[in-house]
Amino acid sequence: MAKEQKKMVDDITSMDEDFAKWYTDICKKAELIEYTSVKGCMVIRPYGYAIWENIQRILDGMFKETGHQNVCMPMFIPESLLQKEKDHVEGFAPECAWVTMGGSEKLEERLCVRPTSETLFCEHFKNIVHSYRDLPKLYNQWVSVVRWEKTTRPFLRSREFLWQEGHTLHATEEEAIEETERMLNVYTEFCQKYLAMPVVQGMKTDSDKFAGAERTYCIEALMHDGKALQAGTSHYFGDGFARAFDIQFADKENRLQYPFQTSWGMTTRLIGAIIMTHGDNNGLVLPPAVAPVQVMVVPVAQHKQGVLEKAREVCDRLKKICRADIDDSENTPGWKFAEYEMKGVPVRLEIGPKDIENNQCVIVTRHNREKTFAPLDSLEEIIKQKLQEVRDGLYEAALENRERRTYACKTTDEITKVLEEKGDGFVKAMWCGDPECEEKVKELTGVGSRCIPVEQEHISDTCVCCGKPAKAMLYWGKAY
Repeated sequence: MAKEQKKMVDDITSMDEDFAKWYTDICKKAELIEYTSVKGCMVIRPYGYAIWENIQRILDGMFKETGHQNVCMPMFIPESLLQKEKDHVEGFAPECAWVTMGGSEKLEERLCVRPTSETLFCEHFKNIVHSYRDLPKLYNQWVSVVRWEKTTRPFLRSREFLWQEGHTLHATEEEAIEETERMLNVYTEFCQKYLAMPVVQGMKTDSDKFAGAERTYCIEALMHDGKALQAGTSHYFGDGFARAFDIQFADKENRLQYPFQTSWGMTTRLIGAIIMTHGDNNGLVLPPAVAPVQVMVVPVAQHKQGVLEKAREVCDRLKKICRADIDDSENTPGWKFAEYEMKGVPVRLEIGPKDIENNQCVIVTRHNREKTFAPLDSLEEIIKQKLQEVRDGLYEAALENRERRTYACKTTDEITKVLEEKGDGFVKAMWCGDPECEEKVKELTGVGSRCIPVEQEHISDTCVCCGKPAKAMLYWGKAY
C-alpha cells in the first residue's frame, strides 16, 4: 500500500522547468486522459469527461435560452457534397479522413469523416426551408469530429475531438450578423463567468478566417506560459453557402431569396485551456462551475468513534447545495489531501474528533490553499461563499497574468525586444490591413495575428511593420 500511495502522489514537473511536460503530467496524473493505440486519439477518462459534461450542460442551457434546438447530423459526408463550396473544401482538404471501403466492397464515392458539418446542414436546409415562415433555423449539435492533425497533444489538438457546432439560417444579413455576434457574447460570458477565464473578443483577419466565411469572430485567452489559445469561434457566412447549395426561400412578396448563414463552435480544448489558465505546480485547479466534485469531505482519524458518521452527515447536507463527495477509504489523510489537491477539487473539508467536539470543520480552498475554521451550523452558507471565492480568485489571478503579459509596441524591433526581455504574451500593435505586413510581422518576430479586438486602442498612427497609416490595432502572439 505504501508503494502505491507514494507513486500516486509523485511530484508534477514544475511549469517553469518544462511547461509541456507539466501539462502532460497533469493530464495523466489527474486521470483526465489515457493514450491509445490509435495514434493522435485519446481516451477521455471519467474525471475528464465529467468536466466536459459540466461544460456541455451549462452551454447547452445557454443555447436553449437563446432559442436553439439540438439536432444530429450524419458522421459521413459524400465527396461530391463537400466539393460544392470551393473555399470550404480547400480549407479542410489537408485535414480530411476518408472512407473508401464499405465492408469488403470499394465505395462508389469516397466518404469524408466529418471535420465540420456545414455541407450537411446546407443539404438539410435546402430540403426543409421553402418560405420566410420557415426561418430562422437555430440548430446546434454535440458530436465528435475528425481532423488529421500532424502534431497532437491531449485536448489541445487530437485527431478526433468532441465539440458543439451551431448552425443557423436567417432571412436577412442583419439577423445573421446579429446571431454571429450574439453567440460570441454567449461564449465570452461562459468563459468569464463559469470558467473564470478572461478573454479578448475580436475578429480574425482575412488570412485567418474560417474557410468559406465572410467574417470569423473569436475569443482569445492567455495561458500561464504567455501563449494564446483560441477558446471559441463564431462565423458569419453571408449567403455564400446558400448560393453554392441553392438554398432559397420565398419572401413575404413571394420572391425567391437566398438566406444568410452562421456557424459557431467550442471544443474539448477548453479543458486544456482550464489546465493552462488555472493549474499550478501541485496539479489541476478547477473552476467550481465545471468541477466534477466541488467539495471533498475528508474524515480525519476516521477510525475513532463517530468521525465517519459525522463526516457522512456533513456530506449529505452539502449534496443538497453543491456537488459534494466523501473519501472514506483507508488511505491516510495526507494522501487524500495530496490527491484532491492534484485533481483540483475547489474546496476540501476536513473533520476530525476535535472538530466534532467544537462543532466545526476545517475548510481549505484549492486556489490559494487557505485554511479556515467554519461552524457546522452555518456550513451551507459558508461553502457557497467559499466556492464563489475560488471562482473570483481564479479570475483575478488569470486577469493579472494577462495584463502583466500584454505589451503595447510600435515597431517590430520593439516587439522582438519586449518578448526577449519579458517573455511571451499578447502584443498590441497597429496594422495597415495588408496581409503581407501581417505575414512579415510573424516572420520577423515569431508572433502571429490573433484578432482585431472589439475594443480598439490607439497605439500609434502607423503600421508596426511598414510605417504606412494604420487601420486597426491587432493582438499578436504565439498560440496553441
